[in-house]
Amino acid sequence: MRILSCAFNMDTACVELRLTDGTLISINCTAVENEVADNMYQRSELDYLIYNDPVAYAELILNGDPETYLNVVTEYKPLDG
Repeated sequence: MRILSCAFNMDTACVELRLTDGTLISINCTAVENEVADNMYQRSELDYLIYNDPVAYAELILNGDPETYLNVVTEYKPLDG
């Protein structure tokens, strides 16, 4: 199956996909962030994908390993007290 369209819907906070077979998929971005993002840097990375490359975001969530991806692409260093 191929993706015919993919976009972020600001009203529902979901990335919505339409596939060639007529299937509609809606990914609740808030629920995904609450489940896989541990800090603001990881949330920011997911937000970047949502707004700038929703297809890559959808593929990551549906076919990839978002937790591993976020651990690789984000670097979190707490401030020393």
